[in-house]
Amino acid sequence: MTAADFDYEDLGLVAGLEIHQQLDTATKLFCDCPTRIREPDASDRSFTRYLHPTKSELGEIDDAALEESMVDREFEYLAYDSTCLVEEDDEPPHRVDREAMETALEIGQLMDMSVVDQVNVMRKIVVDGSNTTGFQRSMLVANDGAIETSEGPVGIEDMLLEEESCQRVEETESGVRFSLDRLGIPLVEIGTKPDIRSPEQAREAAERIGMLLRSTGHVKRGLGTIRQDVNISIGAGARIELKGVQSLDDIDDLVRNEVRRQVELVDIADELVERGAAVGDPQDVTDVFAETDSGVIRGALDDGGSVHAVRLDGFDGLVGREVQPDRRLGTEFSDHAKRHGAGGIFHTDELPAYGVTEAEVAALREAVDAGPEDAVALVADDPETAELAIDAVAERAKTALDGVPEETRDALEDGTSRYLRPLPGAARMYPETDVPPVEPDVTEVETPELLTEKVARYESEYGLDSGLAEQVAYGQRWPLFEAVVAEGVDPTLAAGTLESTLTELRRDGVAVDALTDDHLRETLALVDGGEVPREGLEDLLTALAADPSLTAEEAVEQEGLGGVEEDEVRQAVADVVERNADQVEEQGMGAFSALMGECMGALRGKADGDTVSDVLREEIQKRA
Repeated sequence: MTAADFDYEDLGLVAGLEIHQQLDTATKLFCDCPTRIREPDASDRSFTRYLHPTKSELGEIDDAALEESMVDREFEYLAYDSTCLVEEDDEPPHRVDREAMETALEIGQLMDMSVVDQVNVMRKIVVDGSNTTGFQRSMLVANDGAIETSEGPVGIEDMLLEEESCQRVEETESGVRFSLDRLGIPLVEIGTKPDIRSPEQAREAAERIGMLLRSTGHVKRGLGTIRQDVNISIGAGARIELKGVQSLDDIDDLVRNEVRRQVELVDIADELVERGAAVGDPQDVTDVFAETDSGVIRGALDDGGSVHAVRLDGFDGLVGREVQPDRRLGTEFSDHAKRHGAGGIFHTDELPAYGVTEAEVAALREAVDAGPEDAVALVADDPETAELAIDAVAERAKTALDGVPEETRDALEDGTSRYLRPLPGAARMYPETDVPPVEPDVTEVETPELLTEKVARYESEYGLDSGLAEQVAYGQRWPLFEAVVAEGVDPTLAAGTLESTLTELRRDGVAVDALTDDHLRETLALVDGGEVPREGLEDLLTALAADPSLTAEEAVEQEGLGGVEEDEVRQAVADVVERNADQVEEQGMGAFSALMGECMGALRGKADGDTVSDVLREEIQKRA
C-alpha cells in the first residue's frame, strides 16, 4: 500500500508539531558568552565527561535516560577562547537573559498565547552527552494559543524557553565528540495541540509558525537553527515522536511514511496473532558458523567474537516485509541492535546471502529448532555486544506482536525514520534551584509586524513589485533595508542590491558573508548619491568582500570606481566607435548592442549606463 491510497480521516491520523527555534541574542541564556558558532578546528582545548541518569522528585528514573545510560560512552567537549565555567558546568547558571525573555514574549503575542504569571526554570534529564550537566534547563513562558491553516485552526499548547544543546561533531572510538559553541544559545520550543489531520496541514502549520518566528527579527537563520519534531499516531497505532526534521519540505513526506509504517506494523501484528507467533530465547550459535566464509561473521569470529541468534516463531516472510521505502521490519530490529554497538543483523528472510550458505541457514534453523513458518535473526560481534544486541532484537520482536510501539525516532533525509530511544516521560523533569523565577511583564513588549503585513507595506509604501517585496521581507536583511530607505536610499535600489545582487555575487563565488551592514549601507549611499555609478556596484561589493577591513570609500579609491566627467565618457565612446567604424557603417544602429558592452568595459563601471547609452546613440547616428 502506498501513501496515495490512505484515507487519513478513516485511519484516524492525529499529529502535532514541536518547533525548536534558536533566538538571535547577543549572549547565551544563562551566561554572557557570545552566541556565534565556529568550526570545531577553532577549539583550543577539550575535556571529557561520563553522564548518568538521576531520579526525579518522585524517585523515578526516566526510561529514555535509563536506556541511554546503558550504552557506555565517553563524551568529549571542544572548548573555545570564550567558553566559560557555566558552559563547563563548573559554575552555577546566571539569571535568565532578558533579551531572550522579551523575544519569547513577542512570539507569544503573535500566537495569541497567555503568558504565565511566573516563569520557573526546570531541569530536563538528558544523558546523551548533548549537555555537560546531564540535563537541559527549560521554562514554560506561555500557553493556550492558536494559528490558522487552510484546513482549520491549530491550537498552540505551550511555548518553552530553553538552552540549546551542544553540537554533535563526530563519533569517536570511545564515545561522542561535541562542540560547546552551540550550548546555551536561547531556544524557544513551541508545541501545537494534536489538531493536525493531514500531511499537508502539518507542513502548512510549520510554515505558518516559521513565518511568525521570523517576524520578530530576533531569530537565527540558516541550517540547524530551526528544527521540527512531529508527533504522529493513527487510530490503531501509537504515538511516535519524529525528531530533528531540518527542512519544511520533508514534513509531509515524513508524516506519510510514518502513517504507512504504522499501517504496515498493525497489519503485521494481525498476521502474527493469526499465526500464533512468539519469540524464543536468544542463544549462542557460534558453532554453526565455525567454518563460514561470510565476511562479516568471519571477521567477528577472528576477533574473538561470537554469533547469537533468536528464533521468531511464525515470523517467516514478515521480517523482510517493507514498512517504509527501503526499510523493513528487519531494519526495525537492526536499529535496536545498533543501539548496543552492533553493526546490524542478519535474518533468514534475506538468507542465504552475504556469504552465508544455504547449508549454514539449514544448520542455523536446526540449532534454534526453527520450523518452516519461523524466522531466525542473528548478530555476530564481540560476545558482550552480540548478547546485548540479540536481546534487544528479541524485545523488539515481542512488541511487533502488539503492533506499533511508542518511541522516539530519528527523521532521515530520505523522508523515512529509524528508532532512536523510548518516549521520554514526566520522570525526566525536576526544578532548577540555581536560577530565581522571572515575573514577565508583557506590557513592555510590542507585537511585531507580521512578514505577510510587511510584504504588503513594501508594495504600497515603497512601490516594490510583489516578488521583490516578498524576497526582502522574508530575507535576513529587512532591518537593514528599512534603515537605509529611512536614510533616503531609493527602495528599489536597496531591495535589488540586498537580495538579487548579493545572491548573484554569492553564486559567482564572492564571499558576501564577509560584508557587514556598514559596508552595504555605505555602498548604497555612494551609489544612490551618484558618487559611484550603478554599474560599479558589483565591483565595489566584490572588493569589500575580498578585503573587509576597507571602508566603501577606500574601496572606491582602490578600485578606481569613482564617476567620470561627461567629456571622458564621450571620448571613450568615440574611441570605441572609431575602432569599429566598418561595423557601424555596415549595420548602423544594429551595432548598438555589441558596442554598448565594449563601451562599458572600456569605462570599467565608472559611468552610468544610461549616460553611456545616450552618447553611443549620438556617435552612431553621426557615422550613419
